[in-house]
Amino acid sequence: MPRYNAPFEIHVHGDVPLRSDVTLAQIQEALKPIWSYAGARSLADGATSSYEEEPGLRFEPKERMLQMCWTVPGDEDFRQALDEMCMALNDLAEQGAAIEVTFYDNDFDEDEGDPDEESRDDFVMMFVGPNPAAIMQVQRDLLVEDVVNLMERHFDGAELGGVVAEIDKLFGDRFDALVNSLEIGKRPRGSGGAGGAGGHGGGRRPRHLH
Repeated sequence: MPRYNAPFEIHVHGDVPLRSDVTLAQIQEALKPIWSYAGARSLADGATSSYEEEPGLRFEPKERMLQMCWTVPGDEDFRQALDEMCMALNDLAEQGAAIEVTFYDNDFDEDEGDPDEESRDDFVMMFVGPNPAAIMQVQRDLLVEDVVNLMERHFDGAELGGVVAEIDKLFGDRFDALVNSLEIGKRPRGSGGAGGAGGHGGGRRPRHLH
């Protein structure tokens, strides 16, 4: 059912490359945790965002890309729906991908509210991929981009090779710790980085539009 007076406005944003054999029925099932959370009876019914200017949930067959730019009212329990969706998308993904989720506090008014009151805004970066190596590759690339962007304020990019090498070493060590009895693909490696910020954070982030 639609959630009236929900404490949060939740924005989901990300592009997930899918395998060539994935069907629309599989995509609908994988996204069911979030479109059913919105009170819809199908993906077609629930793919529309709360905001008309946002594309919502859509699949681009030519690029084999699942595109998400979708907002729904909700509560903290939406995190469980996100976890279930990501687990399902792992089985459909061709490559690793990041999904940004922003929780906007509907009750917070920075202009008229109590100056001592803090917003409950939150930002979460989630990852999906066909195996742990693909997910770690995306995590590595995002971290490299964040660190390089931060440090280029003080250093020339050519000076940061050692920093990037240390990040690669950290991820390589983490990967090697996983490879005891599992075959999970190739180690994360330097590829230039791509994407945005990770982790949790306060403060309001601009909504992404395609």
